[in-house]
Amino acid sequence: MNPVSIPVIAWARSPVAPVGGALSRLQPHELAAPLVRALLAQAGLPAEAVDAVVLGNALGAGGNPARMLALAAGLRESAAAYTVDTQCCAGLDAITLACGLLASGQARMVIAGGAEAWSRAPIRQHRPLQPQDPAIAYERPAFAPWPARDPDMLQAAADHAQRIQCQRVAQDAYALASHGRAVAARAALGAEIVALQGLDHDAYPRALRAERVARMPVAAFAAVAQAPGGADCAVSTVAISPKADGAALLLLATPEACSAWGLRPAALWRGAVSVGGAPETPMLCAATAARALLERLALGVHDIDRWELHDAFAVQGLAFRAELGLAPERINAQGGGLARGHPIGASGAIAAVRVLAQLQAQTRGQNAGPQRGLACIAGAGGLGAAAIFESLRA
Repeated sequence: MNPVSIPVIAWARSPVAPVGGALSRLQPHELAAPLVRALLAQAGLPAEAVDAVVLGNALGAGGNPARMLALAAGLRESAAAYTVDTQCCAGLDAITLACGLLASGQARMVIAGGAEAWSRAPIRQHRPLQPQDPAIAYERPAFAPWPARDPDMLQAAADHAQRIQCQRVAQDAYALASHGRAVAARAALGAEIVALQGLDHDAYPRALRAERVARMPVAAFAAVAQAPGGADCAVSTVAISPKADGAALLLLATPEACSAWGLRPAALWRGAVSVGGAPETPMLCAATAARALLERLALGVHDIDRWELHDAFAVQGLAFRAELGLAPERINAQGGGLARGHPIGASGAIAAVRVLAQLQAQTRGQNAGPQRGLACIAGAGGLGAAAIFESLRA
């Protein structure tokens, strides 16, 4: 097994709210600063104990949100600050990079995760080549240098649904189940959420009826909709994780720092991978990352007790389950990103918090051995990230 194990001291996340909702007036550092203070309070640590902040953020369009967070949260001015942009993978990659800082001796205590204020994302424009020409607004940057291999993520989901013949009825059923689990788990989820702007729960999950879902409009057809199954495999609006605001952070430390500060770790980070794949099939990259990590740590699918995939699309979740051979109840047991929402740079970190919270609840009061959980996510441009955590006895 990977010899590096990083103690996880505490974790917390904000509620997730759709764009334009309860968190829409907050910048990334304003979303995340209350989480930093909550983590320090949980651990009984002063702000000066933190050596660095590593923050995933995808839509900030420049600047250094990690530095803004460190200063806004009252950390010492000498604390290092790194902002990571690997789009959807950024929050989970930030945790991995933070563990690298700790393992290499560059820091003893790090706060890492992601924050995304999609509601406050800057308006993007391409600078004109000629001074007299107008600027050209755009929704997203290119994620591959070849337009033909750089589909919009929604289009990529529709094309993948047709490719694997994943019908709309199956996608909608997956979405219904995700929302149902999230609604049922609302009270349990409250333990990991730091309330913001009067919101103490994820705002989007709701009780849905199959009859209503069947009437929801189609958001995308496959690029070649006339191909066999093209219309039947369309992606409806309920089968998409909505644009959202949110943040999630972990407090990580070296074993030496734990001894010096009298800290008792709640879990261990056991390893992670970040991978690339074909940019035109980003839906596959989470499964690729998960398999690569299991192989690296000499683990099998059966060795993982909790699986958390940020499922930006229902077809992605269904394909992931099929690829890994997972029963429906083994993945996103309390609802996934499809029901919660997608604050891009924070979504991977939220998946990590979800794994840790469930491992803690599962282990508490039990005499069983350590439990393992895997968090994973795919990103635009053909990226994937995965991390494994292990519980410690309460």
